[in-house]
Amino acid sequence: MPTVFLYVVDRDFGFAPNPFHGYCTLATCKPGIRNSARIGDWVIGMGGSRLKATGRCVFAMQITAKISFNEYWTNPIYNEKKPVRNASKKMMIGDNIYHQNVQSRAWQQADSHHSNSDGSANIYNLRRDTKADVVLISEHFFYFGKRAPVIPKQILAAIGYKKNPRSYRRIDYSVASKLIDWLAANFSNSWNELQADPFDFDNSALRYSGLGSKII
Repeated sequence: MPTVFLYVVDRDFGFAPNPFHGYCTLATCKPGIRNSARIGDWVIGMGGSRLKATGRCVFAMQITAKISFNEYWTNPIYNEKKPVRNASKKMMIGDNIYHQNVQSRAWQQADSHHSNSDGSANIYNLRRDTKADVVLISEHFFYFGKRAPVIPKQILAAIGYKKNPRSYRRIDYSVASKLIDWLAANFSNSWNELQADPFDFDNSALRYSGLGSKII
């Protein structure tokens, strides 16, 4: 039976997860989830107080592939996920940012939302992100962004939802299916489509310092 990983989304730039170009991907942050999750499991992000979205579902993705950073970087079907910092917001926030040098095995970080303001590697983010050499990919997802729906209180109570936990929770599918079934029943036409821009999309040019969760 699948496992469901539930966490509260503090920042929603369209970077983690990245719901663009036909795939919802989790390639940075949450190394614990990326290490532990398996194909068939679910990752669900609920809105937090910073987004003024408490009790609302920002995204829900069922994992359909689990690959390494090098596979993500070199596979041409994911090229559009590579960031282009002087392009559109969608391209600016690309999450395909890591690969290893073939000879030295040193990690390379692309100019991105997780790098320094001058485009150089942000070592804090690099070390945290690469704790899990894993990219989670979904071709079976909901992404609501700013249109995140309010989840009924009885469902939130059933899954033990808390407003702003520090980490993620594992929930048995038999319990979390109440939320997934509710999404499927009410948004059956929304699979694999962006329902709205990410909450923080207007600030796509900003970067995450990692230190003190500062946006610079």
